[in-house]
Amino acid sequence: GQTYEVHWPHSAAGACGTPDQYQNPFYDGVFCNLDLDTFNTLTPTQIATNVGVQSQVFTVVNDETYFRPNLMRGMIVDGEFGTDLAIYTGSSTGSSRSNTVCSPYSPITWQVDRKCQLISASSFDLMCAEMKMNRDDLTYDLIAHGARPLMSKNLTADNQQNRDRKLRGNIKN
Repeated sequence: GQTYEVHWPHSAAGACGTPDQYQNPFYDGVFCNLDLDTFNTLTPTQIATNVGVQSQVFTVVNDETYFRPNLMRGMIVDGEFGTDLAIYTGSSTGSSRSNTVCSPYSPITWQVDRKCQLISASSFDLMCAEMKMNRDDLTYDLIAHGARPLMSKNLTADNQQNRDRKLRGNIKN
């Protein structure tokens, strides 16, 4: 099957847990409870501790054994799903960002499931149907989007962790 990465943005400054959580563009949902004057006063630390994205990668298969009914509601944390996470500081994604063009919506804390999970095609069908019925128009997100190039190592945060949960700066080679 095809492999897809799904992102679920969350924010203490947004509308999490309400019908307005998922909006296009995503930052409308994660910053919707802030007026522009307040947003402009946020420090990077305040953004990183209040805004995050959870992400999982799925291989879509034609097997109902792998049906999951709530992809629209957030990361699956059940069984092997969502148990081995890479947690790091990053920024919003998209092909308009690069090593020279930074996202104004950063830093953001990412929680990424390290394992590629199998999921039924009908689970994705249901998620797409729910996206079409969402209060805000999510049609733009029904198609796969390109990824930006990997960031240069000198531009990445130094708080990434390996599987032993040691800070990168403390690892002995």
